[in-house]
Amino acid sequence: MDKKELIMSGRTALGIELGSTRIKGVLIDLQGNVLAVGIHDWENSLVDNIWTYSLEEIHTGIRKCYSSLRESVKTAYGVTLQTVGAIGVSAMMHGYMALDKDGTQLAPFQTWRNTNTQKAADELTELFDFNIPLRWTAAHLYQRILDKETHPAKLDYVSTLSGYIHWKLTGKRVIGIGDAAGMFPIDSETLDYDASMMAKFNRLLEPCGYNWKVEDIFPKVLAAGEDAGTLTEEGAAFLDETGSLQAGIPLCPPEGDAGTGMTATNSVAPRTGNVSAGTSTFAMIVLEKKLSRLYREIDMVTTPSGFPCAMSHANNGTSDLNAWVGLFGEFAELMGIKAEPGELFQKLYTESLKGDPACGGLLAYGYYSGENITMLNEGRLAFLRTPESRFNLANFMRAHLYTSLGAVKLGLDILMEKEKVRVERIMGHGGFFKTKGVGQRYLAAAVNAPVTVMDTASEGGAWGIALLAAYRMDKHPGEKLEDYLEHRIFKELSGETTKPSAEDAAGFELFMERYKAGLAVEKAAIEAMDW
Repeated sequence: MDKKELIMSGRTALGIELGSTRIKGVLIDLQGNVLAVGIHDWENSLVDNIWTYSLEEIHTGIRKCYSSLRESVKTAYGVTLQTVGAIGVSAMMHGYMALDKDGTQLAPFQTWRNTNTQKAADELTELFDFNIPLRWTAAHLYQRILDKETHPAKLDYVSTLSGYIHWKLTGKRVIGIGDAAGMFPIDSETLDYDASMMAKFNRLLEPCGYNWKVEDIFPKVLAAGEDAGTLTEEGAAFLDETGSLQAGIPLCPPEGDAGTGMTATNSVAPRTGNVSAGTSTFAMIVLEKKLSRLYREIDMVTTPSGFPCAMSHANNGTSDLNAWVGLFGEFAELMGIKAEPGELFQKLYTESLKGDPACGGLLAYGYYSGENITMLNEGRLAFLRTPESRFNLANFMRAHLYTSLGAVKLGLDILMEKEKVRVERIMGHGGFFKTKGVGQRYLAAAVNAPVTVMDTASEGGAWGIALLAAYRMDKHPGEKLEDYLEHRIFKELSGETTKPSAEDAAGFELFMERYKAGLAVEKAAIEAMDW
């Protein structure tokens, strides 16, 4: 079949991912080739000290994304998109979406960026002897209870953003195991929430007198490839306001952007890893065995099929870097030069290659919000230098690119140096790697290991969830996700691998020494800058 016939016959898969700054839809054929893309840009808001998106923004955003995709199909192929073979929804991981029995939102949606759960996270970590990060759904739920909010008594459904959208489309209260692992600890043997920890949590909440147990209000856990329901008439109307999209399309389990990143980089088998670098930055290493002990800097999650996975997650990635590029764009315009954003990024990133291996003594922190790895619950944006620093554009850009990986490197150092975790390949994806040969080179220096970026890396998690939808629809009997990806999707795809230079690796290590020492300055800025 040609592409038009594939689309008309539904031999396709659709993935939609609600990311931090962009909602993206990707339509693929069953070999993983991209047929059409839809995009809607958005941004979170800080409302009453909570990083959030309103329900209206969420609903409008996903509809606009789908509308963009539908128009892309119409323009490219001359047909109206009416059906697809399968659909998958993913979103920024974890957070807190709380609904009552009528489906009414009870509290503002809390994103991964919020760090207002320290007490809850600490208490649950001690109770479970298992690291509970601040952004996890269980921490948000328990913090609301500790804060004596009234809405927990009315809870009927608590989920992540991906689980919420999936429920709107299918009516099913289910979630992919990778995103579930950011709600509550997972048992990789049973592929479900850890039963002993769930019992401890329920006993902890008994004095509250609620008429629910945690497992009753959390979504059912599903592994990749399992039946997660079908698109209802109401779901089709919710997604496609023109009424063209048909009901009855199967959906794969909804996932978080960590799971879709692993899928999009073929990093779902033990001894594989990937680094997603964008608004937030996180590294995922699939483990052969459990870690020797608990680390508050490391999150234990799973792949979409349930393998245990160690995550080094930084709340802050390239947001400050992007802001500086925007500032340079304003200056160019002031000088009468019209510079397109893509050209600005390409030229400024490339200029950084001329910088010193340790950034000439420059230091930056892009902490828009708190950072779990460095144990700071608030953030301040900072750029630092001494009179002896070599202050030029190349070093300035290099310092901001390095610092986008700084917090994540602290977690990776624990895995590589203390736990001696073995990794055969590390894949990079996200906007950080879009300019060829720059971000990839710096990540290779940070991990002191070869880094591969696939030609499909720019499609990101939306492509990853589309692949999970295709797997749900087209997998062979007994075919594991890692085999499906290795032999049927990535077999024909190409990428480029960069090995670290000794000079770059040594420079990054020196930068990190200064990064760790400078955290005292960041802490002082948080205390002093309270306006």
